[in-house]
Amino acid sequence: MSKRLIFAVLSVLVVTLGAGFVLWPRSPKGYSGKMESIAVAYPPFESATLYYIAEDQHFFRQNGLNVTSRKYDTGAASLAGVVKGEVDIAVGVAEFPLVGRALQKVKLAVIANIDKAEFIFLIGRKDRGIEKASDLRRKRVGTTLGTVAHFHLGRFLDLHGMNIQDITLVDVKTPEEWVNAVADGYIDAIATAQPYANSAKERLAANAVFWPAQSGQPLHGLVISSNEWNKSHPELARRFLKSLAQAEEYVVHHPAQAKTILQKRLSLGPAYMNVVWSQNQFSLSLDQALIVTMEDEARWMIANKLTTEKQVPDFLNFIYVDGLKAVKPEAVNLIR
Repeated sequence: MSKRLIFAVLSVLVVTLGAGFVLWPRSPKGYSGKMESIAVAYPPFESATLYYIAEDQHFFRQNGLNVTSRKYDTGAASLAGVVKGEVDIAVGVAEFPLVGRALQKVKLAVIANIDKAEFIFLIGRKDRGIEKASDLRRKRVGTTLGTVAHFHLGRFLDLHGMNIQDITLVDVKTPEEWVNAVADGYIDAIATAQPYANSAKERLAANAVFWPAQSGQPLHGLVISSNEWNKSHPELARRFLKSLAQAEEYVVHHPAQAKTILQKRLSLGPAYMNVVWSQNQFSLSLDQALIVTMEDEARWMIANKLTTEKQVPDFLNFIYVDGLKAVKPEAVNLIR
């Protein structure tokens, strides 16, 4: 019996040590240098989930970063914060505002993508005669100009035989307005992001018509900074991305807890969470799909005279790969 007991104890030790060696590389290494401060902008969308998790789990502090968060109403406004020098980095920003800045020749760079998602929707009022897509013609349709919702509204109209000129376009700028403007009847329909699209749908109840607006084309939740900041702070960029990589691991190994963090951060209901979680891919990447998407959006902006430029930029000039290559090299898949 004593031999069997010894054998059993040894077996447990072997299994435990083996598991430790397998999991050890995933454990965060302690940072022993001085704490350094960065300012980060974010919009109130699930595209910034990895950032929320990294904050909640103190991954930034583990990597020697003292992060000051600044909330903006939209990704476009968050990016404007970088351009104005109000913050160092913007997270969860869709690619469309970057396309607009690139056409303006503003020197910005994507350092990672942290989400691929489909959460832009069109919500219309049935009592305004909206039952099918073609009924949007000559209606007052709201969105926030310069955001990815603006682009997807235009693309939705294109795919249904219309264009922006066929509607009365209304610039609706704040989260409260995204819900109230259509729910209170100031506009007939709106193209906006979740969770606000869902809130508008709930307010309208049976009077709502609800369409996915992205037509299967995912948007990207980007991490963006200025070229100047990236060049002068490469180590801070690397540590910031390492923190987000740890958040990605947390999503994989603790999905229930990750959902709870997002739910609390955006005050989302449990039923909505079950839907929204499946609409997102929370992982770090820099891939060719991002380039293709931005080129498509640039062509749309040129065709709709939203820019005076005539040529699509080389968007490889707006991507900084060194940081992500140092943290997660297999996630960088760009054709150069």
